[in-house]
Amino acid sequence: MKRILPLLVLILISLQLNAQNFEQPSIKKMKWGSNLKINLQLSNDSSYILDVNQLPHSDSKYGETRNEYTYYQTRLSENFVEQLKNMKIKEELKTDSGRVVPSTDKTLWSALHNSIGGGWAHFMNCLLYALEKNYLQLTAPLMERPETNWKPSPVTESYRRTKKWDYYAPVNQRYAQKEYKIRKNHGSLNRLKDLPEDFIQLFEETGNWKYRRMKKKDEKKKLAKIDLVKLLLGANYLGKTQIQYIKTMVLKAVNDYSKDQLPSIIIFDNFNAAVAMSLNEKGYEVDHIVFSDAKKISEVTKKERRNQIMAIVDNINNVNKKIFQKRLENYYEK
Repeated sequence: MKRILPLLVLILISLQLNAQNFEQPSIKKMKWGSNLKINLQLSNDSSYILDVNQLPHSDSKYGETRNEYTYYQTRLSENFVEQLKNMKIKEELKTDSGRVVPSTDKTLWSALHNSIGGGWAHFMNCLLYALEKNYLQLTAPLMERPETNWKPSPVTESYRRTKKWDYYAPVNQRYAQKEYKIRKNHGSLNRLKDLPEDFIQLFEETGNWKYRRMKKKDEKKKLAKIDLVKLLLGANYLGKTQIQYIKTMVLKAVNDYSKDQLPSIIIFDNFNAAVAMSLNEKGYEVDHIVFSDAKKISEVTKKERRNQIMAIVDNINNVNKKIFQKRLENYYEK
């Protein structure tokens, strides 16, 4: 413990240092090319060719009302990043209903929410980015559980489930998958239910050997998705020191947000459209739209499709916000 506190102080001090100020490149030109390729030219004169089949596809329909979050793994908008860099940690939070709730580092959710604002999408995107860039590591010294022979009397369920964990999150895939199955069988997945299906599928089909293989190949995006599931599995067992460490690393990652972040392109299959999107404090924002059949449709049809896509994104933001506010208020009532 003596070594942990000075290390945390150093981390907190390092967060105050001014990171180099990078400007995210905007889209200068975007075209749907032949053979299912998206051609991008950015404001910094760099060019990229993206494979449509490798991009995320939206299953959202016009006017749809959902009972769960709609999540896209998009980059944060430049304005939102600058806002977070200058934001002081809030002492309190006012919900849409006017109710004021305190800022606290007692839980990972409340600590991060009061630091980065936004809803569940911001929470996941910022955590994923911190994990992808190795700012946040589940095996960091501050995440390590102290060695002890202590055992509660009587032995508790949580002790039985976590006694073999070396860290406050189940780093070992076998232990993590066991914990997930227990939670699922008990109906206590909580916010894990809001993770995208592909995150859970990747987590469930990845054993320790495959996970180590991913590390060797440096498959950062896959590892980050799996580690996010592990982190949320261990969220109930985190102490204040671990929560402060995670919050600090997420804020530092955002503070160092790189200009190398490519625009996030999402395919809206119902409209034959590729949509460049970003995430700001209000939710998802449409930056650019191109159509695969642009040469075959009229300008009126293009305008109608754009309006429908904008309406879908607005609807997603509204539903996400309502669900988030309801869960946030229920969370603080517990």
